Amino acid sequence: MEEQKIEKKHVPVLPVTLCGLLLAASAAYGGGLFYYQSHFLPGTTIDRIDVSGMTIEELEAQVQDYALSVAERKTDGSTLEEEIQGKEIGLSYGSSEPLEEILAGQSSWSWFLPETSEHATEGLVVYEEEKLEEQVMDLQGFQSDFAEAPTDAYISEYTPENGFEIVPETRGNTLDPQKTLEEIKDAVSALEDRIDLDEAGCYQEPAVTAEDEKLNQVHEKLQNYADIRIAYTFGEEQEVLDGQTVSQWLQVEGTEVSLDKTQVEAYVAALRKSHDTIFRPRTFKTSYGTEVTINKGDYGWWMNSEQEVEELTEMIERGESGERTPVYHQTAQSYGTQDYGDTYVEINLTAQHLFLYKAGEVILESDFVSGNSARGYDTPGGIYGVTYKQRNATLNGENYSTPVSYWMPFNLNIGMHDASWRGSFGGNIYKTNGSHGCINLPPSKAKQIYENIEKGTPVICYYLPGTEPVVMEKGGPSPEEAGQEVPAETPAETPAEAPAETPVEAPLEAPPAVPEVPVQ
Repeated sequence: MEEQKIEKKHVPVLPVTLCGLLLAASAAYGGGLFYYQSHFLPGTTIDRIDVSGMTIEELEAQVQDYALSVAERKTDGSTLEEEIQGKEIGLSYGSSEPLEEILAGQSSWSWFLPETSEHATEGLVVYEEEKLEEQVMDLQGFQSDFAEAPTDAYISEYTPENGFEIVPETRGNTLDPQKTLEEIKDAVSALEDRIDLDEAGCYQEPAVTAEDEKLNQVHEKLQNYADIRIAYTFGEEQEVLDGQTVSQWLQVEGTEVSLDKTQVEAYVAALRKSHDTIFRPRTFKTSYGTEVTINKGDYGWWMNSEQEVEELTEMIERGESGERTPVYHQTAQSYGTQDYGDTYVEINLTAQHLFLYKAGEVILESDFVSGNSARGYDTPGGIYGVTYKQRNATLNGENYSTPVSYWMPFNLNIGMHDASWRGSFGGNIYKTNGSHGCINLPPSKAKQIYENIEKGTPVICYYLPGTEPVVMEKGGPSPEEAGQEVPAETPAETPAEAPAETPVEAPLEAPPAVPEVPVQ
């Protein structure tokens, strides 16, 4: 049999499928067109409220159930959440007419195109402002038992361990009422569901933080004084000026830190009161075993307080530490009440006898003739320092000029010197035929004393009843005792060749033009 061929016919599939897609797209478009007649188009916002796909009725219903969650800061860093209910503040849409106009005016035919449409209305969402303010002020953030005020960063008081430190600020959690109310009003008007008051900047913040430039400038300047340690040594005693004391003398004005100079002056005055010895009484044990009180004379430590204040102030302002020796008008041999040390000249004006001590040992004794008692020239008692010493001086008086080989003044123009014109020394000569106040010595003794003392060597003069000299009669009285004339001398006036540094009512080194009064 002959095989029959069957011809297959092809069905036009593509045109049918395309038609289906077009029908589906048309149906979808028509559905969207119909849907967005009553719903807001995607990307539509009204007064910042996203109303995409919502009907007017749904939008109004949303307002009825509205609640704003308010996040508040706690002092421990955590967050407290509270709510403001829309119904508590009378929240509603004032009128649906603006919504209807927006809905009617939207291009529903282009609903499928990605567009945004923003609309602003005047008071569309309304609420009772007084009720909202009440709700806001009832928040925990405005309650005194919850809220803590912020504190500024500041510089601590001085401590020995750390000096001055910057104490950081604290943020606290005190709300700014005006700012908080404004932010919550905006959130309610936009029907936002949550507001974080911290992120919204509603809290009062400290005015000064630990990073504040001016605060750090002041801290750096203050810390310059924190480690100061200035040590004064007075013999076995030490006075230490440290940062703890200096910190109380500092004054801060703006970014400037200054030292209160009156406090420095008071400190130096206290040093003088404790350690100056000039014009202070001393108990002195004589070579006779008897103690006497020496309460006159200008020997002793005398601090130059004006200059010391200046130099100490400069040292402090440099932030400099170290050992310090005060500036003195006059020094003594040692510190303490026995400031005359163990090298001095001891003059017993009653016995008319002196002793020269060196390193605690008597190296010389001598009789002398002191001021004429009968004429009122008694040599005064007291403790003094040798002002200077001079070889071959001439003592000038009212009607005389007497050369001496060894001149050693110690009390203004009263001094020790050789008296080669005298034939004898000691005894009672001074009572009727003494000097004008000087200590007249045998030339050999004057020479020895001159060679063993220096400028500043203490000279201790005193009267000691019971040590009066015993005059032995050996072939008659001495020329002085017989009242015979001897060459006159007096230190009442400065020797012709005396150095200009002869003091006048002042210690060894001349003080300023108006000398300070030593601390009594």
